[in-house]
Amino acid sequence: MRCLTMGVVNVTPDSFVGEVRTPGYDEAVVRCRQLLDEGADILDIGGESTRPGATPITVDEELARVIPVIETIAAELPDGVRISIDTRNEAVARDAVAAGAAMINDMSASLGNVAGELGVGFVAAHMQGTPATMQEHPDYGDVVDEVLSEMIAAATAAKAAGARQVWIDPGIGFGKTQPHNLALLGHIDRFVASGFPVLIGVSRKGLIGRLHGASDAGAEFDTVAPVPTDDRLEASLAIAVWCALLGVDIVRVHDVAQTVQAMKVAGASQNAGVGAVS
Repeated sequence: MRCLTMGVVNVTPDSFVGEVRTPGYDEAVVRCRQLLDEGADILDIGGESTRPGATPITVDEELARVIPVIETIAAELPDGVRISIDTRNEAVARDAVAAGAAMINDMSASLGNVAGELGVGFVAAHMQGTPATMQEHPDYGDVVDEVLSEMIAAATAAKAAGARQVWIDPGIGFGKTQPHNLALLGHIDRFVASGFPVLIGVSRKGLIGRLHGASDAGAEFDTVAPVPTDDRLEASLAIAVWCALLGVDIVRVHDVAQTVQAMKVAGASQNAGVGAVS
């Protein structure tokens, strides 16, 4: 099992996980260095919040937030570690790549041609609607079929455009109800079987809060309120490891050190079972 750990660096004042929020250059650089020390394989740096209800910012503001951070950290990256730019804006993606980013993580799944032109990696992520509206009325016929089909199409186009490597992300929590999220997680094997490597981001999200709350209360999932974001570590780790064991290529997380350790334990356990006699 080899699943990469992508560490979240939100250079925003309104990200939903307050204790790892890094709204300015100094805080963001400190967090990047911390995540590198903790073993992150990828740093995902973003300057515009995509939490439910978030309002858009100007391109200039987004650039001012992320480019200085990327320029500083790109000069310090250990071998094998990459920077990803988390953006839906072409101008931001282009300037971020020029500053040192090697991947474009795009919740709009619309920048595949840009990744191809620049010769960098691309994450085609799914979102129904926009951050401001996506949780108002999410609607699908068959959520798994529809999301998988859209992501394969976006990824195929990015690959044809010349993107160096392409991942698909079902976009847990982005324009989905909790049943939609559970259906997608329950069929991650179909995404893995698509032929494209898969990225999953569930760390500390509302789904995780409800799973944690249900576990704590010994109650049904849909009968409990989610626990606060600072009490969602164990469920985040459990889902990340489960996804890795199913063949997911990258997990996007807030808690890098704990995730890296959990992956090592799971990997050692899996390797120990290879060839074992029952």
